[in-house]
Amino acid sequence: MKITRTTTIALLAGVLLFAGAAFAHHGTANYDTAKMINVKGVVTDFQFVNPHVQIVMDVKDDNGKVKSWSGELTSPNRLSRLGWSKNSIKAGDIITIGGYPTKSGSPEIWIQKVTLASGDDLATGGGN
Repeated sequence: MKITRTTTIALLAGVLLFAGAAFAHHGTANYDTAKMINVKGVVTDFQFVNPHVQIVMDVKDDNGKVKSWSGELTSPNRLSRLGWSKNSIKAGDIITIGGYPTKSGSPEIWIQKVTLASGDDLATGGGN
């Protein structure tokens, strides 16, 4: 089968067009990677799904007001190799997550560390 020059150029242009979107998806521009924070709360949702594992939890601020925080981890495939499963965390668990906050100040975090109420850490593959 002969591939014409026009077809080759069109395919290359398509790959280059979507490469930027893929890189932006996995970029860290949304997070303040110079600052680490820890947030402790009660898990309300744990989604062990692609493309990124999500943890949502209720966190009390200094005034006792509850705010919903969400955190993102790597893929379930990578976490499975570190010993995680869909049952590693359950709604109602009290955990502490550590990681990079958003630059916007919204209650979101790129999770680098997960500590259970027992004090045990779940490996995340993060540097911390």
